[in-house]
Amino acid sequence: MLSQTEKSFALIFSTIVIAELIFDNIEGLYRFHYITKPLILIALLFFFWKYGEDLDKKTKQFTLMALLCSLIGDVLLMFSNISENIFIGGLIAFLSAHVFYIMVFLKKKNSANNIWPLLILLSSYAGGIFYLLKDGLGDLLIPIIVYMIVILSLGISAYFRRGNVSKYSFILIFLGAIFFIISDSLLALNKFYKPLPLSNLSIMITYSMAQLLIVLGIKKQL
Repeated sequence: MLSQTEKSFALIFSTIVIAELIFDNIEGLYRFHYITKPLILIALLFFFWKYGEDLDKKTKQFTLMALLCSLIGDVLLMFSNISENIFIGGLIAFLSAHVFYIMVFLKKKNSANNIWPLLILLSSYAGGIFYLLKDGLGDLLIPIIVYMIVILSLGISAYFRRGNVSKYSFILIFLGAIFFIISDSLLALNKFYKPLPLSNLSIMITYSMAQLLIVLGIKKQL
């Protein structure tokens, strides 16, 4: 279960996310969005840096790098309407974040796990999403395919931990990876397929949940 410190942080984190949801969706308050959105990852970075000292050096370093890349990605995506190159930069930042998380997850890999049912399920899901996106991708076709492969690898590597970590840690991180896949799917559909109702809310809620659950899960893997 969560410690009192972790519960307190989860409350603070949720407050920041709620503030971001408010500022991002109310025109007169939108300028505060440029503070609250980066603050989500800044808070996670500080929390993990301060309270992840019991983890091994590589796990802590890779997790901090994943969070830092996510922060960079968040900042870039806030300005992605200026240029497609900024969007691509954000894509690269998040792809890097996923790779660092995958490296963390594979440190606890249990090769005895049968990943084929999950692989088939996630591949089918990805195929359906790609079918909807493909006509709107243009020059981003190859980068998006690469990104989809990496985000699916995030889910698979999270599942690989089953049996080598506590059940609680496994559930937190696996759910976090699934939330990440959902969040990225919503973001892609909203940008390349058609605008989704309440997209800002659904994308931010699933994204913030993904990051929080993964960080807490890594802390709990000891």
